[in-house]
Amino acid sequence: MGLDTKPLSTLHEKASYNVDDFPVPTGREEEWRFTPLSRLKGLHSGAAAAANVVVHVDAAPEVTVETVGRDDQRIGKAYVPADRVSAQAYASFEKATVLTVPREAVASKPTVITVTGSGQGAAYGHTVVRVEPLAEAVVVLEHQGSAVYADNVEFVVGEGATLRVISLQDWADDAVHVSHHHALLAKDATFRSFVVTLGGDLVRLSPSVSYSGPGGDADLTGLYFVDAGQHLEHRLLVDHSQPNCKSNVVYKGALQGQDAHAVWIGDVIIRVEAEGTDTYELNRNLLLTDGARADSVPNLEILTGEVAGAGHASASGRLDDEHIFYLQARGIPFDDARRLVIRGFFAQLLEKIEVPELRERVLAKVEAELEK
Repeated sequence: MGLDTKPLSTLHEKASYNVDDFPVPTGREEEWRFTPLSRLKGLHSGAAAAANVVVHVDAAPEVTVETVGRDDQRIGKAYVPADRVSAQAYASFEKATVLTVPREAVASKPTVITVTGSGQGAAYGHTVVRVEPLAEAVVVLEHQGSAVYADNVEFVVGEGATLRVISLQDWADDAVHVSHHHALLAKDATFRSFVVTLGGDLVRLSPSVSYSGPGGDADLTGLYFVDAGQHLEHRLLVDHSQPNCKSNVVYKGALQGQDAHAVWIGDVIIRVEAEGTDTYELNRNLLLTDGARADSVPNLEILTGEVAGAGHASASGRLDDEHIFYLQARGIPFDDARRLVIRGFFAQLLEKIEVPELRERVLAKVEAELEK
C-alpha cells in the first residue's frame, strides 16, 4: 500500500485532459507534499508567464520526424494527464514533436532531441515517440539552458518492438522542469529507460509504464547527483494490468551540500488480471555531507496471488568508512578514495547507457560534481 490510506490502484486512477479537473495543489496532498511549490514559479497554479524553448531533432535516417498541431490524432493516445501540471502542459503546448520508427526498421544511430531553454517565463511541450511492431530505436532527450518548463512525453512501443530512451536533465542552476514520461507497451515489447538528472534548481520527473498486451518488459534506471539547495524528485509508476509482464526499477543518487534534497517515489501496482508478473524496484541514496536529505518511498500493491516475483528495497546512508580506510591503507589519498567509492556506487548503472559517448559525458559530469 502507499502512504495514503487509499490503495495505489485508486490513488493513480484520476486522469483528465482538463486543467480544471485538478485543484491547485496546496502541498498537503500526498503527491505534492515533498515538492516545494513556491519554487515551481507558477507551473502548478497557471500563473507562470509564457516563454519559449527551442527543440532540435537530429534523427536517424530511418526515423520520421514531424512537427504537428494540437489536433493531430496521435497525441494523447497513450497518456492522459494525472496531475494539474501535466494537464496544464497538455492544454498549453502549441506544437508537438512526433517521431515514428517504421515497422521492422532498426535505427542505425540514436535520435537526439535537444530542448534548450532561453530565459524567463514558462514553456510547455509535448513529444510522441512511436515505435511500430518489430522495430528498434534509441532516443536521447537532452535538456539544457535556463527555463521554466513543463512537458509530457509519450512512448508507444508496438508488438515485439524495442525502444531505448536516455533522458538527460542538465539544466542551468535556475531552471525548473516538471515532466511526465509515459511508456505504453504492446505484446512482447521491450522498453529501456535511463534517466540522468544533474542540473536545475527544481526538477520533478514522473516516468510511468503501462501494458496493453502480455509479455511486455520494462527496465527503468536512474542516476542523480544533488548539490546544495537543489531539489530533484523522481516519481515512478509501473501499472501491471496484463499477464506475464516484467518490470525492473533501479535508481541511485548522491547528495552533497546544505539543503540538497532528493525525493524518490516508486509505485508498482499488480492488478488482478496481471498473473505471472515479475517486478522489482530499488532505490539507494549516498549522503556525502551533512545537511543533505533523501526521501525514498517504495510502494507495492499486489492484487493477485499468482505472481512470478515481486519485491522492493530502499536504503540511504553515508560513505562506508571501511571502504575508504581500505583504499587509504593502500596509499590512495582520501579524495581519490572517496571518488573511487562513489564511481563504484554508480558503475553498474553507467554500464547500461548503450551510447558510449553519452556514457563518457555522464561520467565526466559526475566527476565534475565531485570536484565541487
